[in-house]
Amino acid sequence: MTQALKSAPQDNAVDAFITDGFYKFGEVLPVAPCEALMRAVRASRDFGPDIFLSQEAFEADPQFKGVNPQPGRNLLQALSPLSDFILADPAIKGPVADILGADFEVLDSKFVCGVPERWLPEWLAPRIRGNPVNNLGAYIKPEYRDITYFYGIDFHQDIIDWKNRTADFLTLYVYIHPVTAGDAPLYVIPGTHALGATLFPHDLVPDTRNKGHWRYSDGMGRSVDVQDMMLTGGTGYAAMWHSFTLHGTQPVSSDSERFSARYILTRGRAEKTGMDAVNATIDGPLSLEETRRDLDARGAAQMKANAIITRPE
Repeated sequence: MTQALKSAPQDNAVDAFITDGFYKFGEVLPVAPCEALMRAVRASRDFGPDIFLSQEAFEADPQFKGVNPQPGRNLLQALSPLSDFILADPAIKGPVADILGADFEVLDSKFVCGVPERWLPEWLAPRIRGNPVNNLGAYIKPEYRDITYFYGIDFHQDIIDWKNRTADFLTLYVYIHPVTAGDAPLYVIPGTHALGATLFPHDLVPDTRNKGHWRYSDGMGRSVDVQDMMLTGGTGYAAMWHSFTLHGTQPVSSDSERFSARYILTRGRAEKTGMDAVNATIDGPLSLEETRRDLDARGAAQMKANAIITRPE
């Protein structure tokens, strides 16, 4: 079964999620508090090569699990109440509540930093080149693991981190400074949620004749023809997507790092929410026992494949 490209107007969050699995707020958050938050982030450490472990320190005790922000080691949470304006803003709260209910809850929150190549130690760059998910936490000094650092991440679903969980959550992403095409902006592929949860790395075949167009298949005979969307915008730009919507980033191509605030938001106690209407339209599984096949038992990358890096330009 093949479905064609489709897109919904971004005026109703539930309708947009049903059609696209994606909702764009745009530059809705006030600039001044975003800039204050950005200053606090930058003041927290000297961002650059010094946040990385030496090769000797890493190889003496490689750790690939437990290296992301967690309670008690999470800069976004530590900067409350400076960061609280994001979820309190009516322009954000309204559409989120339409999908998850007014009493929606925060399942996870953190800062994400896209790392420029000039930060990478010489020993590390060839080791990670071509990996589908370059979460750099394993190579970061422990005291700086209160942020997630990426050097590009292939198209993926956010259900990847939630084995056996039903798709009852969404991702909210906020740019707290301007993000251009060279700053590792998010790429989202609207419509990919329609096939449900699928195993990472995903079956994406580019249409080399049409920039940004893909054939996405679920391995069970179903496929959709879709087009990706690059999310660039100024300070206070926000977007949200379903946990099955494919998205990713290319490595930073500029000399500057990219900071964003990322929230995983889930329903509260409401018996029925907009998410129920969205999930009722999905023609595929709503959860997976296993979500990825790119890691070995230690959690280290065992595959070299990355669709977004080789995205036809």
